[in-house]
Amino acid sequence: MEWHISFYNQKVEAETLSFPKGILANFLHIAEMIEECGSSLGLPYTKALGNGLFEIRSKGTEGIGRSFFCTVKNQEVIILHTFIKKSQKTPSKEMKIARKRLKEVKS
Repeated sequence: MEWHISFYNQKVEAETLSFPKGILANFLHIAEMIEECGSSLGLPYTKALGNGLFEIRSKGTEGIGRSFFCTVKNQEVIILHTFIKKSQKTPSKEMKIARKRLKEVKS
């Protein structure tokens, strides 16, 4: 059974699809692999962040994009939050948004 990717809302979808061209191409490649093989690809594509939260690690010549996601029943992956990374460490503000949405989706 194949996996399915959806977005938390239209804003998250629009933000993700407006990634710079190279980052978007890498994101779409990783998303395709998730749909075929499941969400636990591991590094360098995905990383577990704890408590059911994961990230898609997209890279391009323009920089680094991150998309936080969780899995729900029926092999569905929900992209909760997405952003362009500007520093080495993931900003806590971005992490808070993802964790809040994770709670909403899982409750």
